[in-house]
Amino acid sequence: MERVTKEELIEKSKIWSSIAEKLHKFYRGKVMVLPKCAIESYDDFAWTYTPGVAEPCKIIKSNLETVWEYTNRWNYAAIVSDGSRILGLGDIGPEAGLPVMEGKALLFKYLGGVDAFPLVTRAKTAEDLVKFLEWIEPNFGAINLEDIEKPKCFDVLEEARKRLNICVWHDDQQGTATVVYAALKNALKIVGKKLSEVKIVFLGFGASNKKCADVLILAGAKPENMVIVDSAGTLGPHRKDCIGTYKEWWCYHTNRWGIEGGLKEALKDADVFIAMSQPGPGVVKKEEMAQMAHDSIVFLCANPIPEAWPWEAKEAGARIVATGRSDFPNQVNNSLGFPAIFRGVLDAMARTVTDEMCLAAGDAIAEYTEKHGKFELSEDYIIARMDETDLYPYEAAACAVQAAKQGVARRNLTWKEEYENAKEIIKHSQKMLNTLIKAGLIPKIPKEIKKLYVKSEKKK
Repeated sequence: MERVTKEELIEKSKIWSSIAEKLHKFYRGKVMVLPKCAIESYDDFAWTYTPGVAEPCKIIKSNLETVWEYTNRWNYAAIVSDGSRILGLGDIGPEAGLPVMEGKALLFKYLGGVDAFPLVTRAKTAEDLVKFLEWIEPNFGAINLEDIEKPKCFDVLEEARKRLNICVWHDDQQGTATVVYAALKNALKIVGKKLSEVKIVFLGFGASNKKCADVLILAGAKPENMVIVDSAGTLGPHRKDCIGTYKEWWCYHTNRWGIEGGLKEALKDADVFIAMSQPGPGVVKKEEMAQMAHDSIVFLCANPIPEAWPWEAKEAGARIVATGRSDFPNQVNNSLGFPAIFRGVLDAMARTVTDEMCLAAGDAIAEYTEKHGKFELSEDYIIARMDETDLYPYEAAACAVQAAKQGVARRNLTWKEEYENAKEIIKHSQKMLNTLIKAGLIPKIPKEIKKLYVKSEKKK
């Protein structure tokens, strides 16, 4: 593994920051709305709007379920954020968070064929956010919650799932958990260990790691075999400060060894280490990871720089290491999950996304990587990459089938039906973009900015 310094990664990040600033200003946004029906003459305005449009309105009024057939609601998703926890920037407000939501909308469309709308809001309390979701529900088939601070994000997701009759999904929780589970499933297969038997240590217990723990337990991990470490140390009955918080349950159901202390104490003989804490390097020490069991698995997920360098984890004895970065092996990235899951959810017209659907999506990612991935399953390739586009219909099909099994789908689809359907929709979306670029209707990236890409590559 090629070594880089923190300074080199920061310098590379500065180049991409410069590119992003220039291109955001050049394009003035990353998504737009386009017509999807033919307008061939003046007469066509009579059916697309008045007077003809009154007829589908009357049909929908008599049977609200027909809205899925007569409008594009079947493919609309909302990306909702209050801007309270944007990437590593913190509470920067809705306007400043809009570029992130637009970027998410682009990935939804390009990788999943989903018409996603960025909606940033000034709603500040959990109840205000849930009300906002209720108000916009009639427009959408699904809602993606994004970059909302904890513990508010837990309350919003839980309450919205009760009160809305469409899928509400929090990507920081469910998306992360789906992809982490997929990567861990393949990693355990390589090292020959069972999820039900391994000792798992979590560093950081915010929205992402909490849902990772939930999903891993659903998949067969034992909560008593987990040790959770937050900024105050290990969770356990000794942590009276957790009483009345979302961490209380975990204090009494994890850490069967009664470990007190910090990460050093927790990592002794651990098989799996999942870190989602703060950017490094130096947050996790090599000597701490060196205490782990033979053939250990280490996920260092902080961005833009992982909690420790991946080669440090390897030198400490880890057999498999994953990070959140694309320039290291085994990138654990939410973008492998949410476009496909929403494709499956929307096509099945699912009323919710269950944790079992996340599990099915994770199983599909793991299976695709092993059977159809670009490379052979190995210590440096435990999960597919974003450019393996056939992964997305494969995953969408698994999600839609699971929705039908659990009775939350309005439309029951077989695996083959959804695979072919999703593949066609995603291919159409990508073809449309490429056609607009070739026709000059979407300008290409200016050459003087494209040159900076090369400069960034040299920094690797």
